[in-house]
Amino acid sequence: MTVFALIAVVMAAAAVAWVLLPLLRRRNADGGVERAASNLAVYRDQLAELDADLSSGTLSGAQYEQAKLEIERRVLDEAGGEGAPAPRVSRNGRWIAALLAAAIPLCAASLYWLLGNPDALSPRGSVAAGEHQITAQQIEAMVAKLAARLEQNPDDANGWAILARSYATMQRFPEAIAAYAKAVALARDDATLLADYADLLATSAGRKLEGRPLELVMQALKLDPNQWKALALAGTAAFDRKDYKTAVAYWEKLLPQLPSDSEFGLSMKASIAEARQLAGIKSGDLPASPPPAAAASVRGTISLSPALAGRIKPTDTVFIFTRAAEGPRQPIAAIRRQVSELPVQFTLDDSQSMSAEMKLSSFREVVVGARISKSGSATPQSGDLQGISQKVKVGAADVVVVIDSVVP
Repeated sequence: MTVFALIAVVMAAAAVAWVLLPLLRRRNADGGVERAASNLAVYRDQLAELDADLSSGTLSGAQYEQAKLEIERRVLDEAGGEGAPAPRVSRNGRWIAALLAAAIPLCAASLYWLLGNPDALSPRGSVAAGEHQITAQQIEAMVAKLAARLEQNPDDANGWAILARSYATMQRFPEAIAAYAKAVALARDDATLLADYADLLATSAGRKLEGRPLELVMQALKLDPNQWKALALAGTAAFDRKDYKTAVAYWEKLLPQLPSDSEFGLSMKASIAEARQLAGIKSGDLPASPPPAAAASVRGTISLSPALAGRIKPTDTVFIFTRAAEGPRQPIAAIRRQVSELPVQFTLDDSQSMSAEMKLSSFREVVVGARISKSGSATPQSGDLQGISQKVKVGAADVVVVIDSVVP
């Protein structure tokens, strides 16, 4: 703060001197005007050279500031007019000079206060003792204002993402999860958003990544195979299920993106070393590449017919499943959601298989169904709402299922 104030004062003084010199000097001094103008032109050239040296790295920041202050001191000395003929200044000139001398620093300070960032002068956000910092109550009020605005403008994906991250920072996890669900529904191709959502879901579930969090992670990696958080989470999920080679593959792909001397980078190196040891991978061996996104998958969107909206509650369970287009009717793969998430994107693959003997990759065609269960039971019951797709090939990515009928 002290250094900044000193520099600001010197620069303001230089600006005042620059403006006042023409007003305070004689109109017809014997060479004084020409000499002052010449000297000031030299000082401008020297300042330009300093800027160029700083940009090229010839001068350090400290050397630059010291040299700049010296030049500005010379400007002030030049403005003092020592040794120059005494100027004859009119009364109007004196009044204008006095007004400008007061107005220039005042205007500069006012503009900085309005347009600048005074809080940035302190690493803790306060430029001087006694200034007010943003309180927790003020933050909560700003978040509440954003939430109210989004209720009026619910299609603002970026707003929901900001609200979700704000709630997460405040450790209001249920609200954060709900906001993330709305953001993801609006910005379905945002890999970073999907990874953040997965991380929060896993955190709120005791760091368990299997299920919905891992599904989001794999979705993010399909969109961006190098998304750093998705790679980290995918490696952690593989490590948790003791698939150490896959964990090493994901983490090795992540490592080049991290600063080698950062805490995260060092931690990742230690995790890779541990996973290599557990997998029996020697230091010279290359890990296997991360498994590609499963081709044996079905992706799409589940929505609810508006005609049935009055028959369900937001907390009712939604079962999304695939079954063989021809053959047994038991589900091949299934996931669980809530009505509050509709419309929702889904991905079904072998990781959601109901049994090891019957996997989605074993079929060429399937149908996709969605059922809203008021009881939460996986067994269909009378009164449940459902929707079933036409036959689709395994690998389809644009399946649309509308829940539009009632189970008799």
